[in-house]
Amino acid sequence: MKLYAPKYYNRFKCIADRCKHSCCIGWEIDVDGKTLEKYKGLKSEYAKNIEDSIEYVEAPHFKLQSGDRCPHLNEGGLCRIILEVGEDYLCDICREHPRFYNDIKSGKAAGLGLSCEEAARIILSSDDYTEFLLIDELDGEDIEPELDAMPYIEKIYSILSNELLTYNEKLTEIYKIGGYSYPIMNDEEIRALLFSLEYLNEDNRELFSSYESLRVTSVQIEKMLERALAYFVFRHLPKASDTEELFAYLGFSLLCERLIAFLVCKKGATELEDIIDVARTVSEELEYSEDNTYAIASEFI
Repeated sequence: MKLYAPKYYNRFKCIADRCKHSCCIGWEIDVDGKTLEKYKGLKSEYAKNIEDSIEYVEAPHFKLQSGDRCPHLNEGGLCRIILEVGEDYLCDICREHPRFYNDIKSGKAAGLGLSCEEAARIILSSDDYTEFLLIDELDGEDIEPELDAMPYIEKIYSILSNELLTYNEKLTEIYKIGGYSYPIMNDEEIRALLFSLEYLNEDNRELFSSYESLRVTSVQIEKMLERALAYFVFRHLPKASDTEELFAYLGFSLLCERLIAFLVCKKGATELEDIIDVARTVSEELEYSEDNTYAIASEFI
């Protein structure tokens, strides 16, 4: 089975203790069965620390400490498991984050999740999102998806990368693919929808649901919005089993892009690092919650 990824994919490397928004804080970390067996056979001074840190209620997971910190995150922001026994003993979710994988007609497509600060930095800075590389050969047979989303993604990418169109013209053409008009919903409907969602940070409920249709006037910021939309489309459209679902995920992607545009304007964000934080927050709240993704996508079915 062939594994493909956007050209920027291999530029990712975890920045560990330099990350301002550690993925080792705030998330319940499940321990997969294969890694659990490795822990049980570990002959290291640190083995007892790992054993005592795992809770077996429902799925085995690390017991979060004060401040919702992973018990293996040290004061300097580094992983004690890596330091004490090596990267080979990371559980699947820690080893793979922020990567994701989707089935496509020719194999699998890998990507980087926007909720990760360093991944967001790469995604929002990269114009080579249209280029896909073969990065690996995996064991196993190809899984034929019910719907081949890549032709739709390629069409959207051809619009986004068309330098003869203004950014608003690009959005208008992409909206037409899903049978939508621009804007996709009126402001009151978007505010109500965003208010109804679940939030990791309750402050974001008030912030997101103050949404207004604000127009970005900076070409530089429009390029970042273009790259963000390309990411959402690439991540979510391949999950669709039919065209109705595909257009629903397109609606979800377009709403996420509009929300980022609004928050960038509202916060007066002009620097890359500020826009990274906006995009990361939207990703964390909306697409890293299956319930929120479903609630928004359902509005477009």
